[in-house]
Amino acid sequence: MRKWIKSGTPWIWMTGGAVSISLIAVIGLFILIGWRGLSFFWPGSVYEFDMLDKQGGHYTLIGEIYDVETVSTEQLIDAGISGLEGKPETLERYLIKIGNREYVDLDFQWVLETIISATSKPKDIVVFERSKNGNFYGYIEDILQQGRSVNVEQTSFKEQLQIRLARADALKNQQLELLNGEISSINFALEKIRLKKRKLDLEGLLNEQNILELNAQNEKLTDKYLALEEQLFSYRKQAQRDSVVVRDMTGREVTLPLSELIDFYLPNDMSFSAKVQHWLHQAGKFVSDDPREANTEGGVFPAIFGTVFMVMLMAVMVTPFGVVAAIYLHEYAGKNNLTKFIRIAVINLAGVPSIVYGVFGLGFFVYIIGGSIDQLFYPEALPAPTFGSPGVLWSALTLAILTLPVVIVSTEEGLSRIPSSLREGSLALGATKSETLWRIVVPMASPAIMTGLILAVARAAGEVAPLMLVGVVKMAPALPVDANFPFLHLDRKFMHLGFHIYDVGFQSPNVEAARPLVYATSFLLVTVIIGLNLAAIAIRNNLREKYRALEH
Repeated sequence: MRKWIKSGTPWIWMTGGAVSISLIAVIGLFILIGWRGLSFFWPGSVYEFDMLDKQGGHYTLIGEIYDVETVSTEQLIDAGISGLEGKPETLERYLIKIGNREYVDLDFQWVLETIISATSKPKDIVVFERSKNGNFYGYIEDILQQGRSVNVEQTSFKEQLQIRLARADALKNQQLELLNGEISSINFALEKIRLKKRKLDLEGLLNEQNILELNAQNEKLTDKYLALEEQLFSYRKQAQRDSVVVRDMTGREVTLPLSELIDFYLPNDMSFSAKVQHWLHQAGKFVSDDPREANTEGGVFPAIFGTVFMVMLMAVMVTPFGVVAAIYLHEYAGKNNLTKFIRIAVINLAGVPSIVYGVFGLGFFVYIIGGSIDQLFYPEALPAPTFGSPGVLWSALTLAILTLPVVIVSTEEGLSRIPSSLREGSLALGATKSETLWRIVVPMASPAIMTGLILAVARAAGEVAPLMLVGVVKMAPALPVDANFPFLHLDRKFMHLGFHIYDVGFQSPNVEAARPLVYATSFLLVTVIIGLNLAAIAIRNNLREKYRALEH
């Protein structure tokens, strides 16, 4: 036994076991997050409950069962719930999403099984997904065109509604194209004219000729804007032509304009293949749509774009600085106390809390550098800041400094693994030190550089605390990239998947509605990080194979 322990075999098994447990835990966590997140898009059954009130009467409740839990009867009695004497020791209660947010106090309600007298799943219950106030549950009673019934048979309601909703969607898309296209460009041009006039005034170059020219441009753009605005109002009016009358759980008939509807479906009348198609459609909308309802509804496309754009910008910034610093420390710097101090400082930087980097970025990048840029290049926009406020550029720079130690250490390790015989052979053939460095040493160290970049991307994509200070927001009005010159607007604020998770999970006014989105967004963030890492790993492996022959 003692010989077996001294051989080191137990430690090998313990190490292998620890690695296996870690892998199982990570994969299990990923599967759990994926299951809880992706199941959110599956069309669940909608039930009609016959409920008992305190006076012994009956009322109807329509909704989806979101959660079921078992509670002790004694605990419920202690909480002040009466009428449970003689009941079993444990009872089930259901968390029911009843929607219809503008007509009820809470769209999520806990209901005890003791007050449910009957449950059914009518096939004609319809779920309406709306642009505001969440889902609406009910039965289609009629379809109206300009306030008048279209007189179609009840069996044709679904087909007619699909046709009219597609028309309303097309008109809404035309509105968005107009707003994000020509109208956005005109607003951008009008702002440029205003700033140009103010700049000329500050420089003392504003004269009558300049004023007339700028006013003429302004009037021309304003006339074009008014014509487009009239066209926009026309689209809006056409989209509001149709509406649907729905009977809710109280028997009330509610008129829903199709311009406020996004989609509808009959979950209790769907086949398995139809549910799969619906699930794919909803998952696609989650990835491609903008958020709504304080981020508790809609998609996360701006957050995906902001995360990827910021990480790529950070990678472009951190890689050259990290590589150059590592080359200097390993190839040029002398082995003295100053070099040792710099190495210790680099290692200590890796342990600084990320929020400290956020405070540094806010104070140095935003207020000092950004404020100076505004004073020098954008005085006409002051006191409204251009670069003197948090934005995607300062976020990328802050995270570049945060991840710089990782790139430096990885690059140095790669440089130290290159045999000195290669350097000596290159020098012996007449190459200079710089030629040896950039044509032999750095290309061979590129796999290690990519390893550092992979680690930097993985950390930067998941950081939230510093970004809250230097650029990320709950809802960004526009993406950092658009069709207006200079196309890349690095001064703009942006959305981030990590902050979206924090906001939805802890700042949401409707916690129950937001909980599934936390899992879905978390799964998406992990998927984005894995995708970025896999791309970097593929490049690293390609480089490693390319220079493998030189190592031998």
